[in-house]
Amino acid sequence: MSIRTPLGRVRGLGSAKEGVQHWWMQRLTALALVPLSLWFIFTMVAHAGYDHGQIVGWLGHPSNAVLLILLLAATFHHAQLGLQVVIEDYVHGEGAKLAGIIIVKFLAVLLATGAIVGILRLALGS
Repeated sequence: MSIRTPLGRVRGLGSAKEGVQHWWMQRLTALALVPLSLWFIFTMVAHAGYDHGQIVGWLGHPSNAVLLILLLAATFHHAQLGLQVVIEDYVHGEGAKLAGIIIVKFLAVLLATGAIVGILRLALGS
């Protein structure tokens, strides 16, 4: 006796075996964003009166640069995962859905890379 629906048996469809990884990555990036965001907020409030040179000096410290890069990477990856779910749920045409997901992933990588390169250039003094 099978618990699959008749339509599922006819189509031969089963678990896609990829939703769990997506779900876990969303939860892990959200969990990582909590302390990273709190660190960033408290740090920016503490350095509110600093000028550009002082912030660049602060960013030159390796731990600050690494934490900021981690914050950006987690933020863009989390945003990409969330937007992918929205596209999968609300875009009904397969071509538009695939194009939307590809565009979102491309933009997330492009923007994250640009931001990380900017942080590295400031942190390394180039």
